[in-house]
Amino acid sequence: MMKRFILVIIMMISALGIYSFKNSAIDAKKTSYASYYHDKFNGRKTANGEIFDNSKFTAANRTLPFGTKVKVTNLSNGKEVVVRINDRGPFHSARALDMSKAAFDEIGNIDLGTIPVEYEIVD
Repeated sequence: MMKRFILVIIMMISALGIYSFKNSAIDAKKTSYASYYHDKFNGRKTANGEIFDNSKFTAANRTLPFGTKVKVTNLSNGKEVVVRINDRGPFHSARALDMSKAAFDEIGNIDLGTIPVEYEIVD
């Protein structure tokens, strides 16, 4: 009986350790590439149910919770923008963010299509 109790305690401590490690990894700065939404997506529903608007500062990410605010920095010019996650994607392994056209244009050149970025969660 005592062995079982000790085993349960060890398992609980291990689970808490993994959980706290995952949270710190989410909050860390990451680098990747960002692209932007084509105008054809204007007016369509996003994964969280909102109607997409290319003039708002929003973005898609595969894993971050909806509503998360993310500071995105263009690594080529240092310009920054804060976007709110409201959709899932991009569905391209080399990119971490699909940004609205307005947000992308704020920090990068639309003609490029993709830009290298650093991104981090902000409050």
